[in-house]
Amino acid sequence: MFKKRCLAVGLICALCMSLAGCDYEIRKKSALTSDGVYDKEVEKKVEEINGYIDAYFYFETDESLQEEAVYDGIMAGLDDPYSVYYTEEEFNELMEENSGEYVGVGAVVTQGADKAVTIVRPIPGSPAEEAGLMAEDIVVQVGDVEIIDQDLSTVVDMIRGEEGTTVYIKVYRPSINDYVEFDVTRRVVENVTVYAEMLDGNIGYIQVQQFYENTDEEFIAAVKDMQSKNVKGIIVDMRDNPGGLLTSVVNMCDFIMDEGPILTTKDKTGKVIQQYDSTAEESLDIPMVVLVNGNSASASEIFAGAMKDTGKAELVGTTTFGKGIVQSVLPLSDGTAIKLTVAKYFTPAGHDIHEAGIEPNYVVELPDNKESAVNVERENDTQLDKAMYIINNK
Repeated sequence: MFKKRCLAVGLICALCMSLAGCDYEIRKKSALTSDGVYDKEVEKKVEEINGYIDAYFYFETDESLQEEAVYDGIMAGLDDPYSVYYTEEEFNELMEENSGEYVGVGAVVTQGADKAVTIVRPIPGSPAEEAGLMAEDIVVQVGDVEIIDQDLSTVVDMIRGEEGTTVYIKVYRPSINDYVEFDVTRRVVENVTVYAEMLDGNIGYIQVQQFYENTDEEFIAAVKDMQSKNVKGIIVDMRDNPGGLLTSVVNMCDFIMDEGPILTTKDKTGKVIQQYDSTAEESLDIPMVVLVNGNSASASEIFAGAMKDTGKAELVGTTTFGKGIVQSVLPLSDGTAIKLTVAKYFTPAGHDIHEAGIEPNYVVELPDNKESAVNVERENDTQLDKAMYIINNK
């Protein structure tokens, strides 16, 4: 699952293409002066650089790689880690992954401000888990390449490959203050994102690990199954969830909430682009607690914010990541694509959570100040204990 989609703890895709396209046209026009001098200066400088390359560069050049680097550079120049360029192969892989399965090692990753590429969690049953990779492992080498200040998308490309091939991954493991090496065989990994079980006291527990096309259907099916068993209350675990598809989280909120706003998106001028509303078709009237932490980002924050603002659930844990901006994936005419930040979103109560996060109703730390809940044993999970206490006292 090492993909650009997980960049900086996830992203939200799927604003309407026409609106995002208009935003891109505005950017394109504003990049030029009225007489086109900007274009001429850039063209002149590129020709000058290529002249030196042709005359003096010692090695053979690959024009296709140089061309891709130009497009990468345009996006890098936006100084926005969420806006990136996809080659045709990368774009196809992105669409494949969102559809429910993909070829890879099976790990959710993130990249922080320090550029460290960190494993959020290995997917259960994946090659990554079977090899022994763990949450909080920091990737330091892939194959023969040491990972030093590389963009996450570059690391992703190095890790991905053909089914049945092996990739060498070296990580730094903070828990033992040492390095660990793995040879992981790539294979098809299924994106099972919802895990459900019944806890003591007839309390339902649903863990949502990420948002794909099928996540909303899995979540709704799990809730309805619990309702058939006379569940007393439900705990939704959004901890360490880096986000995903906007449509999926909106459908989940619509299923739970009464009629009203789920979120509103606004462009850089403050103009409302779109308001996503819950319909009156379905709603859930049952005690609910949502678990969150600093790795809960993007779509998981949309869910948490909607639940908190509307009173449908109480939040337990620590302040969320604070990614309150929306990206749209825009296909280009040659089969490539760009992912562009096009809007900021606001919770039902109008809160701007970008770079601030959402503070839970009950701030509860994990033992030893652990930031991830992945490796915390159930009996030591103070946040889950608090959630069960709340539901038992409703």
